Amino acid sequence: MFTLKRKMNVLLVLGMLISSILLGCANNEASSVPKEKSDKSVTLSWPRDIGTMNPHVYNPSQLIAQSMIYEPLVRYEEGGKLEPHLAESWSISDDGKEYTFKLRKNVKFSDGTPLNAAIVKKNFDAVMKNSNLHSWLGVINVLDKTEAVDELTFKMILKKPYYPAVQDLALVRPVRFLGEAGFPDDGDTSKGIKEPVGTGPWMLTDYKKDEYAVFSRNPNYWGEKPEMEKVTIKIIPDAETRVMAFEKGELDLIYGEGVISMDSFNQLKESGEYVTSLSEPVGTRNLLLNTTNEKLADQRVRLALHHGFNKQAMVEGITLGLEEKADNILSKNFPYTNIDVEPIEHDVKKATAYLEDAGWKLPSGKTVREKNGQPLELELIYDKTDPIQKAMAETVQAEWAAIGVKLDITGVELTVQIERRKAGEFDIDFYYNFGAPYDPHSFINVVAEKGWGVSEAHSGVPMKKELDQQVQEALASTNETKRQELYGSILNTLQEQSVFVPISYIKKTVVYQNNIKEFNFPANRDEQPFNGIEISK
Repeated sequence: MFTLKRKMNVLLVLGMLISSILLGCANNEASSVPKEKSDKSVTLSWPRDIGTMNPHVYNPSQLIAQSMIYEPLVRYEEGGKLEPHLAESWSISDDGKEYTFKLRKNVKFSDGTPLNAAIVKKNFDAVMKNSNLHSWLGVINVLDKTEAVDELTFKMILKKPYYPAVQDLALVRPVRFLGEAGFPDDGDTSKGIKEPVGTGPWMLTDYKKDEYAVFSRNPNYWGEKPEMEKVTIKIIPDAETRVMAFEKGELDLIYGEGVISMDSFNQLKESGEYVTSLSEPVGTRNLLLNTTNEKLADQRVRLALHHGFNKQAMVEGITLGLEEKADNILSKNFPYTNIDVEPIEHDVKKATAYLEDAGWKLPSGKTVREKNGQPLELELIYDKTDPIQKAMAETVQAEWAAIGVKLDITGVELTVQIERRKAGEFDIDFYYNFGAPYDPHSFINVVAEKGWGVSEAHSGVPMKKELDQQVQEALASTNETKRQELYGSILNTLQEQSVFVPISYIKKTVVYQNNIKEFNFPANRDEQPFNGIEISK
């Protein structure tokens, strides 16, 4: 009897233990996150592991964490203003090809070694050794060579003028700086680094893959030290689990894009127990229409589709009014984008008239328009993990059906979506611009630069050659007035052609506990926001 009872107790305990393990795996609440908590620490969640923290490569390394460790020569501020950072000043030659940077004195990496022109050049060399990985970035494509002129003077020489060169250096990757101790023996960082040694205000001091990462203040930091002593990032892939952890007080804040559902954000806001905030627009949700499709090569069809859905109602219904209807392809808070365009409003009569004029007739008794015996049927692909894309796709499908367009919607993995876009294997796709500090130059560059699917999607517009020429002139111009004129012309042409159909302006969200104060959204879309955070006592 006693033995049986003991066995039953053991089985019960084992069962409870297994259940706990399974539950922990299911909701990923990272129970092994270090428990020590102080008045000068903050804990947040992130949907995926922070990655290898290599400053010169992309996924799986996360921008928010990379920007804690590594710093740029210059930083991007509100309105596109560029401020000195690791470089205290810079000068540009009259021909726009030579950039000379004077490095800040007494800057040290987290291991105490100095930042100098030689290590800056070594980082550029590592990036340029694998320039094919970074061909999307304009400055990499025009960079000819670099020089360490003296200990604190670094020179960058371009093949041709490229006005956004300094702005490109403000990005979180790939041109930020790894200390000597982090380099592999052969100097090729594309294969990995030894350790994440940077000049930034934070150091990675504790890490468990897919569970947590702990960042502590860098004692050798050259600038103003953060108020916080420690930042812990808990990896919680599921958005609802993230919200539950926040409500239980396990998280101090939830921050980012798409890290919380619109419903949850509103519920937390309306509870009155927490502080919530939205950033200025950081990007635009656009539909990209592929003009290599004969049906979409006709501007009248594109305009009909643009007029054919109520984006105001869709944005209000799907984002609960947290995002704003987009009339411009790029929001007006980027350099050169504060232009007035003629909005293309919801108008079923105009949409129908455009389709009729283009020869797409609605046969008696049918619901789909036809031309030369072919139905007006199109496919829209979307990221199947993105609930907003899915909801918007379903809404557009229903509204276009009302004007006689059959829209098939296909959810795919994000990697498949990108590959299909690059290969031109799509009719309609969701496309978001890069945001600050990439735009507007990165946005117009991809309209002209082949290989990414966007330029190819515009190949059917009659003025494509002229458009590409204007893009090249804008990127090379050293005249501010001329650049503004060119940007205005380019953006107006893109607007009129309706290859991009703007839907809404994307905003970052933040929800935080009442003990946090002095939270500000960074001007750089990818920069970390932790340096200025304070905790009230």
